[in-house]
Order: sequence, then structure tokens, then C-alpha cells
Amino acid sequence: MTSPAATPPAAAALIARSNRLGADPKNTNYAGGNTSAKGTATDPVTGEDVELMWVKGSGGDLGTLTEQGLAVLRLDRMRALVNVYPGIDHEDEMVAALDYTLHGKGGAAPSIDTAMHGLVNAAHVDHLHPDSGIAIATAADGEELTTKIFGDKVVWVPWRRPGFQLGLDIAAIKEANPQAVGCILGGHGITAWGDTSEETEANSLWIINTAADYIEANGKADPFGPALDGYGALPAAERRAKAAALAPTIRGLASTDKPLVGSFTDADVVLDFLASAEHPRLGALGTSCPDHFLRTKVKPLILDLPASASVEESINRLHELHAEYRADYQAYYDAHATADSPALRGADPAIVLIPGVGMFSFGGNKQTARVAGEFYINAINVMRGAESLSTYSPISDAEKFRIEYWALEEAKLQRLPKPKSHASRVAFVTGAASGIGKAIATRLAAEGACVVIADLDLEKAQAAAAELGNTDVAIGVQVNVTDEAQIAAGLEAAVLAFGGVDIVVNNAGLSLSKPLLDTTEADWDLQHNVMAKGSFLVSKAAARILIDQKLGGDVIYISSKNSVFAGPNNIAYSATKADQAHQVRLLAVELGEHGVKVNGINPDGVVRGSGIFASGWGANRAKTYGIDEDNLGEFYAQRTILKREVLPENVANAVAVLTGPDLSHTTGLHIPVDAGVAAAFLR
Repeated sequence: MTSPAATPPAAAALIARSNRLGADPKNTNYAGGNTSAKGTATDPVTGEDVELMWVKGSGGDLGTLTEQGLAVLRLDRMRALVNVYPGIDHEDEMVAALDYTLHGKGGAAPSIDTAMHGLVNAAHVDHLHPDSGIAIATAADGEELTTKIFGDKVVWVPWRRPGFQLGLDIAAIKEANPQAVGCILGGHGITAWGDTSEETEANSLWIINTAADYIEANGKADPFGPALDGYGALPAAERRAKAAALAPTIRGLASTDKPLVGSFTDADVVLDFLASAEHPRLGALGTSCPDHFLRTKVKPLILDLPASASVEESINRLHELHAEYRADYQAYYDAHATADSPALRGADPAIVLIPGVGMFSFGGNKQTARVAGEFYINAINVMRGAESLSTYSPISDAEKFRIEYWALEEAKLQRLPKPKSHASRVAFVTGAASGIGKAIATRLAAEGACVVIADLDLEKAQAAAAELGNTDVAIGVQVNVTDEAQIAAGLEAAVLAFGGVDIVVNNAGLSLSKPLLDTTEADWDLQHNVMAKGSFLVSKAAARILIDQKLGGDVIYISSKNSVFAGPNNIAYSATKADQAHQVRLLAVELGEHGVKVNGINPDGVVRGSGIFASGWGANRAKTYGIDEDNLGEFYAQRTILKREVLPENVANAVAVLTGPDLSHTTGLHIPVDAGVAAAFLR
């Protein structure tokens, strides 16, 4: 590939056009659609000009497309594939044949739509998934509507699975209709073309906007039917509280086959859809655009109770509906699978709709879960447009199956990188804006977990979360662990952000280093309230979520060497750490029947990066030992067996191991992370 400075003009124009189109969700969904440009470049072997095509590669996103995301093909060789095309029964073989048309290293992997771009005789081509265009594409009389709305400038193409034959079909349609600027692909989306990048972009936007304007001007006022009594949106605070109460159960059901991360939205478009009389019928029809149902599955699970239904009633009914959903999905698979179909990938819903409350969506990570929800909102918009003008008529289940269990789709899934050790897990870490807690949060995020940074200081919590990535990776919440209401609010934020909680790390702490006679009742109460009581309150609140999910989980206590070692001038801190250490044993026994492991870590001498040491504890300990505070870390290191200073990252490593797959059968354990202190050996 050439450097960005040497990007060929056609490719540069393509990238700029793609970024503009992809930046506006009305034009296409995330990672949906593809664009291309044809032009010339110098062949480095012959020194002569060669005609090339640049096309968005498989899996890329138009809004963030760069040159590295383009596949680059020799146009003459790509078009020569027509001569060896074995027919529609063998068109999948043409995907592998594309490897022989690549220019140089070829860039990104070509997508299944590459033939559409290469065979159409136009310098620039856009294939997009706009809600307005798909609304026409999924209307029962979509072909007639296409003519009525666009005249002869846009041509109807009956549904055909993406591939080489569809490219041939569109190429023939363009050739037969020189006045046309694009087409509506039945059940799917739109394609537009032009002689220049600017003309193609204008044609794409004209199709999208013309369709949207026609729907707006001619559509029914109530495309989803009249309001259903009792199905309207609950007040904001009430619906979010109900969503938080339902979330662990829903996530557990959606994770029956494999653990998934969740996302929640109570957007008006979802609430309005669920408040209307036609939503059960339309939901059962499922989505149509391949990009939609590959993310959302063929249809959602919809709770068939009014908004006023209690949490208990809703949970009971969700269990019944989930069993029915799984049986229905199995029947769908059995009805359409052939001897060479990939194995069933899981029968749980990816979208769960709760009237009056909102939508839960699920995926292997938060981004995938969030995008699945966004795609279902696209589907709602499509249904609204189609029902406004006609009747929503998506492609058949048989055709959906041919996409969902397509060998090419299976191959794409098999190429995905192996998930990290903590992928699909959600961690709630207290005192995580600095020191040991921040190191733990950082390590768990690096291992693929979604992380909730819970800290007394909201601004610092949010800043620490931002360092880990966007809100698909981490969020920051304010939690005073001595306050049950703040703990509940923090955990509510966690389940609404990520669907639930799998790992709870009781790390929040402080210390006052004083001898017995100088330790006040207030000193004692403060340390016990934050660490002993705080850990108890957090564990109690989180346990309800862990039990409701039925996914097991981990509770980790960051205790201390002092929980077993009688250090000098340290009565209150050491006593509360001993309390925490015994909570580990007690909860390991009590929560084990729910598959929840409870373990502890006993660090010592963690000076660098420690909030406790920075708050005055370090100065007090240095005074106790008669050394300079700057030398405290080295002092602690020299008194250990290994003569190594203990860092926050060392504690984080232990958390990662305890909560990872390798210690799945370990509970009630305390791991020393102290570089070896013989007096604190557990026995």
C-alpha cells in the first residue's frame, strides 16, 4: 500500500465521501454498506498505468474508513471473473477467486459486495442501508412505490442474496437503464452510482432524502396503529429503576448459551413502538436488511405484559417467553438447515423489548451489544416507513437463514480473534480512581472486561474511566461505600450500562496509623465503616445481581498482610482488615451454591501510586520505622524474602488470575502479594 501522502486521487475522494456518508446515521448503519472508486495508478512492476478499483473492505465502517480499510483490485482481472463464473449454485466460489484479482498486497479483505462495485460500469458506486430506502425495499408493493417515488431514475431489483449474481444483475440493470442513477434492492437497501465521487454522493443522498420526504408527506399518521392501553412509557425514574431490577435476569436468560454483555436504551423511538397496537405483529415478522438481522437475530423477544406489570410478574413471564423463544429458534434452524449448514450458534435472543421500559440488546462486548440495539432502532424506523405507505414485508425466514448460516458468514466469524480472558465480563471496582484500584481496573479492561470505576470522587472516577477508553469499555460512578443508596445507584448504573455485574472488587479503603492509646472512637468507626462495613454493603448489594443473573461470578476483597500480622501502632486498620479477611471465608461458603467465588488478596508495602500512603499513612509508617518517607518503598522491599518492591500492578495481576479461567475451582483463598513476609504466612 502507498503512504497516505501518495494516496491516489480516486481513493482519496472515495475516503472523504465515505466518511461524510458514514457520519450521518440516516445514510447507513454502523459498519453497514460499502463504497468504491475506479481509477488509475502506476504499476510498480511495469511502470505503466493500471486500472484499479478501491472498495471498502469487509467489516469496515464508512464513517471511520481510512486507506488501510480499502481493498485494492485490478479491474481487468476482476471483470474477467465473469468468464469463469460457474453459475448461481456455485457463486460462493467467486469470493475466493477475488484473491487472484488483488493489486499488490491487496489491502483489506474484499467483502461479499465487491462484485456489485466492480461489475457495474460506473467510476464510483455507493451501496448503503438508509432507513428510508429500506422502508421502500421492504414494503409489500416496493416495486410500484419505487416507480411512483423516483420515476425512471431509480430501478427496482428483486431480493437476491448479496454475491456475484447480484453484481451481474445490477450491472445489467444499469446498462438497460442509462437514465438511472441507482436502484432499490428489494428487502435490503440502495445502490447509487456516478461518473465522479461528487455526483455519486449527490445521487445517494437524493435517493435517501427523496424516499424520506415521500414517506413524511404521504405516510399514515399512526403507522404502528393506535396506542395500547397500559403500554405507554413509565416516568423516566420509574422505568430506569424497573430496567435495573430486570436487567440481571434478562442478561442471564440472554446468556444461556454463552455469556454476553448487555446494553440498555429507553429512547423514545423504542418506547413509542412498544406503546402501539401493531408492535407484536411487526416484531414477530423480524428484521429484513442482512446487516440488521445478523446483529439482532431474526426477531426479538417481546414481553407481552403492560408497563404496570410488577418486576416479579415480568420476571416470571420472561422465563416462560425465553423458553418459547428458544424452542421457536430451534424450529427455525431445523426447518432450514441442510447437511452442510454450520451448527446452531445459540438460541437466545439478542434483543429483548419491555413495554413502558425500553430495549435490552446483547453481544460479546459492549460495542457489539450497543450496535445491535442501534440496528433494531433502524429496523423500527424501517417498519414505520413501510407501514406508513404500505405493509411491512421483510424477506422470508428461509432467506434470512441463508444469510445467517451462510458458509461465508461462518468463515468470517471463524476469522475473528480469540476473545480475551475476561471478554463479556463486567467488573465493579471500588476505590478505583487511583492506586491499587486503578491498576486493577486497568488490568481487567486490558483483559477484555467492561469496567465500572466506583470512587468517592466522581470527577476522578470519570477521568480514570476515560483513560481506559470510551463508555463501551469503562464508566465512572460516584460511590461512598458507607452509603447504601450510593452503592445501589452505582450498581444500577453498572447494569444499565453493561447488563449486569460479574466481578466485584472491594478495594476502597483508608488508614490512620496510630497506637492504641492515640486511636479514637472516631478513628475506629471511620476505618471500620469504609472497609469492613463498606465491603459488606457492596457485597450484599452486588450478590443480588449475581444471584439473579445465574452466571456465577467473583467477589474479591483487597485485604492486607495486616489481616494476619500484628504490626505496630495499627490497631484500627489491622482489625478491620481481619474483618474483611473473614468476610471472604463466610461469603465463599454462602455464595458458593450460586457459583460465585469469593477470594481475597493480602498486599503489603504498596507505596508507589497508593492513595492511602499519599494521604498521610506513608508519613506515619515512615515515622514508626524511623526512616524518610521517600525511602519507605525500598524499606518494605528489603524486609521481604524476595527483596522486591510491591506495586499496584502486582495486586492487579493477582485479581486477573483469581477472576480468570484458570482458577475456576478456587474459592475462599487469600493470596499474599507482599514479596514474602514470613510472619504473615497463612497457616
